[in-house]
Amino acid sequence: MTKPSLSELLHAAVAAVGGTERPGQVTMAEAVAEAIDDGSHLLVQAGTGTGKSLGYLVPALAHGERVIVATATLALQRQLVERDLPRTVEALHPLLRRRPEFAMLKGRSNYLCLHRLHEGMPQDEEEGLFDQFEAAAPTSKLGQDLLRLRDWADETENGDRDDLTPGVSDRAWAQVSVSSRECLGASKCAYGAECFAEMARERAKLAEVVVTNHALLAIDAIEGAPVLPQHEVLIVDEAHELVSRVTGVATGELTPGQVNRAVRRAAKLVNEKAADQLQTAAEGFERLMELALPGRLEEIPEDLGYALMQLRDAARTVISAIGATRDKSVQDEDAVRKQALASVETVHDVAERVLNGSEWDVVWYERHDRFGASLRVAPMSVSGLLREKLFADRSVVLTSATLKLGGDFNGVGASLGLGPEGTQGEDLPQWKGIDVGSPFDYRKQGILYVAKHLARPARDGERADMLEELTELIQAAGGRTLGLFSSMRAAQLAAEELRSRIPEFPILLQGEETLGELIKNFAADPKTCLFGTLSLWQGVDVPGPSCQLVVMDKIPFPRPDDPLMSARQKAVEDAGGNGFMAVAATHAALLMAQGAGRLVRASGDRGVVAVLDQRLATARYGGYLKASLPDFWYTTDRNQVRRSLAAIDAAAKETEGK
Repeated sequence: MTKPSLSELLHAAVAAVGGTERPGQVTMAEAVAEAIDDGSHLLVQAGTGTGKSLGYLVPALAHGERVIVATATLALQRQLVERDLPRTVEALHPLLRRRPEFAMLKGRSNYLCLHRLHEGMPQDEEEGLFDQFEAAAPTSKLGQDLLRLRDWADETENGDRDDLTPGVSDRAWAQVSVSSRECLGASKCAYGAECFAEMARERAKLAEVVVTNHALLAIDAIEGAPVLPQHEVLIVDEAHELVSRVTGVATGELTPGQVNRAVRRAAKLVNEKAADQLQTAAEGFERLMELALPGRLEEIPEDLGYALMQLRDAARTVISAIGATRDKSVQDEDAVRKQALASVETVHDVAERVLNGSEWDVVWYERHDRFGASLRVAPMSVSGLLREKLFADRSVVLTSATLKLGGDFNGVGASLGLGPEGTQGEDLPQWKGIDVGSPFDYRKQGILYVAKHLARPARDGERADMLEELTELIQAAGGRTLGLFSSMRAAQLAAEELRSRIPEFPILLQGEETLGELIKNFAADPKTCLFGTLSLWQGVDVPGPSCQLVVMDKIPFPRPDDPLMSARQKAVEDAGGNGFMAVAATHAALLMAQGAGRLVRASGDRGVVAVLDQRLATARYGGYLKASLPDFWYTTDRNQVRRSLAAIDAAAKETEGK
């Protein structure tokens, strides 16, 4: 039997998922197959509707070696494992003459821990463990969530939190899950043979395609102890998110509450002298955190440095003491000790990292109304880490609808540790970028409108003219508006003001309901508007007439007082580069591209992306930002846009009335 061609395989897979083969999808599949075959690296920009998951799954399955697919969102992981992979594997089976196995793998804390469920969890204030199911009032939300979890534990086959519908609160889930540091290990745990996390890892070892998330990929790269099985090919979908997810995993945090928890957990397991030393250090740290002012710490103040040294040394003493003591009077001592050790080790490691004062780290203090004070440390850049850990010894394909910023891939490439495309260098991985386009005709389907007549937005200032403009646009569109704001405060103020101005158009606001409920209600009623902030920009997929106007209140540059972004910008400038363009403009371009991408989600969609910030039309960097957006028809004529919105609204109402 002759080997099937890639086009035959792709055709069979597309038919199996009920899709339509797109020219961009074919181009992508061919480029991915070539990269896998010659072990090279590829960046692929594939617009919404291209069918990019099959564009990489088909050549990956045809290759026959193990492939890791890492995504940023749960929605895409579910789509891959529950729809695309099962159908594609079945469709390709007759052609490949094999049926590749696939599996999902997440971090340990995503799986139900049977030890926690059956034996209870360590109690901070008392010795041993307590039964969280008895401790929680059955009428409380926590109690109800825990009872649901106990019932679900008897039914679930994989213990994956994301399979529990409806979900439970983070607080409830924390009662029945453990981190990798808290886990006893399969060989020491009475439930090791039945462990859901261990079973997931075993399935992954046997699978040809392993679907995971960016966070686990980052942990695998950063921590040195491999959690993913050996693989020859890595495919990163939603790759525009990778740098921020890796940065998140590589960020350390110390809070007074976290330190006090470590003290309570360790106190019963060590001698009085070691416990008192940690308690005293914790009190000194907490006092300083109450006095500190928010902002970056380019040098550690002497009093904070002393407090951190006390904390680090006391934590080290406690870690040694926990390892040397045994107390059989403590119920399930191994589990109690493991949790205490995990807490104290985190305190020790973060304190030591801050004290080391690496030039590659950024340290800052911040205070939240809800979460209190925290000391944070993050890498200045993860590009070197990604270059060293991600692109060595395997072929890497990165894909997203937004990788080409300002007209090329070099901005995103630099953030990933890659040199300019085509650069030759011993330490620089070779790569190429391709844009396979989109099946949509953006110039006919969408308008990019910049409200050039509005006053230049000031930081955190009231914008009466912007609110007036927003009101008129929503009225012209008949509702149907997704409002994307640069801060939660701006979103709240706009929602409050417009609810009183135009009560006939319901305004939904991020945070007032779960994101899933908000999107469901937004899609159900065309007159409804949905307002939110940055985390909404990438989570809304509402094709059809419910979303015909996407509004951005202003260009989403990082805040000037953002410690990490400003440090990165300064580092570029110190090296002779343009820090504003490399950091702030790239950040804004990526968010704007994702935001604008919410408008056209299907071939019949029509509408307007309105940017209520004159700088997109007047500033020198405006051309770079516009070049990062879909190729919509561009205008600054407010009257023309209102007429267009009214016509689109009328057409939608006519269709709805049929």
